[in-house]
Amino acid sequence: MTGAIVNIFVAIIFLIFAYVLSQGKGAFLLSGYNTMSNEKKAKIDEMALCKFMSKIMYGLSFCIVLFAVSELLEQPILFIVGLVLFILIVLFAVIYSNTGNRFTN
Repeated sequence: MTGAIVNIFVAIIFLIFAYVLSQGKGAFLLSGYNTMSNEKKAKIDEMALCKFMSKIMYGLSFCIVLFAVSELLEQPILFIVGLVLFILIVLFAVIYSNTGNRFTN
C-alpha cells in the first residue's frame, strides 16, 4: 500500500512538471538545456522543446500510475506493461530529441 502511495505522489509531481512544460515554461529544469551555453540556448526553440518534454512527462506519469494500480490490484502484469512503456518512452525521447536537429531555430 505504501508503494502505491509513493507512486501516486511521484506521478503527481510528474504531472505538475508536465503541465509547467506544456505552458512553455520550466526549460531551466531540463538538465541538458540548463547546462548549455547562452550561445547554444539561443539556437534552440525553447517552446517546441518544452512541448515535446511535456508530452514525454505525461507518458511517464501514466506509466507510474500503472505501477500504483498494479500494486493496489495485486496484478503484476500492469507493472510489467508500465515498465515496458516507461523504457520505450525514454528510449524514444532520447533518440527523437538527439536526431534531426528537431529543436533548432
